[in-house]
Amino acid sequence: MRGQKTSRAILCLTLALCLAPAAALAVDDPKTTPTESKPLPTTTPAPAEMKRLPAPTDMVDPQRFGGGKGNGSEPDLDRFGGAKTDPAYGAFQRGLYMTAYNLALPRATAGDAAAQTLVAEILSRGLGVPRNDKEAAKWYALAAEQGIPEAQFQYALMLLDGDFVKKDAQAAYALMQSAAEAGNRLAQFNFAQMLVGRESEGKGMDDAVIYYQRAADAGLADAQYAMSQIFANGVGGKKHDDVEARRWLLRAAIQGYDTAQLDLGTWLMDGRGGDRDRKAGFNWMRIAALDGNVAAQNRLAKFYMQGLGTDPDSISAAAWYMLARRAGLKDAAMDDFLDGLTDEEMKTALQRANRLR
Repeated sequence: MRGQKTSRAILCLTLALCLAPAAALAVDDPKTTPTESKPLPTTTPAPAEMKRLPAPTDMVDPQRFGGGKGNGSEPDLDRFGGAKTDPAYGAFQRGLYMTAYNLALPRATAGDAAAQTLVAEILSRGLGVPRNDKEAAKWYALAAEQGIPEAQFQYALMLLDGDFVKKDAQAAYALMQSAAEAGNRLAQFNFAQMLVGRESEGKGMDDAVIYYQRAADAGLADAQYAMSQIFANGVGGKKHDDVEARRWLLRAAIQGYDTAQLDLGTWLMDGRGGDRDRKAGFNWMRIAALDGNVAAQNRLAKFYMQGLGTDPDSISAAAWYMLARRAGLKDAAMDDFLDGLTDEEMKTALQRANRLR
């Protein structure tokens, strides 16, 4: 993933009275129980309560490069607009980034849009060469002018951020829309965010849902979570539908989206949007907690304390709350719970919390 500020001014929008990355997963069973041994990565809103739409934590899809939490698939070279049999792309795919750069640069200089995009990608991520965002911006701009969706998307982010090029929100909007219409799922999600930013209610949200839906259908977890909130709150021209919302939560949760895992755990525990399944709810909450979601760690502590979806375990309850409290979360009820433990129980819980880090 990029070490730079890859979110580049992407909008993290709070919506007033509405809501808040592979092929789409064909998952229909909202009761699917995760395996406890597999750690993937705040309270579930009532229909009238609004959340914030997710903004991607990284604008580069790790699955395109075979890194991060991807599915291990090979990089999607189609996004550059070049042929998969091209030597430069072959070198990039094998991790021979300097070779890829040296092969692509002469062609990029000669005006090859696909090569320009590849050179920009290598420079912006510092793959085999020193990172140079300003130079990358130049190549992204040239490729974007020739209609390469990936370049349009990346250059739009740079225009929004304004660190390496002059900030231009209007040009960014046009490029993001063009990339979204061409099928770039990250552009679709972010263009939806931009639409909501312009008008959080009414037509803005109605138009945005079209792009959230496209990105979600293409498998982007951020968009899948957004769709869950759209159905949970009945906005954007969609009727309130907890069953459909829970299906989208499951899709995002399976991909490791920790907020979706937390919400899904809560919905399963409460029986919202389908049958109650406390064991599955506990397991999803544990997965989110293991991946570092502080709210999930506190919620898991309460599950242990109350014996919801698992046997009551005061030591585990204390340990998970200690972990959440170290991260800055305060819960008066859990503090009272800790006060009721013996010195020996506190010592044991502390030792367990230290092992959970």
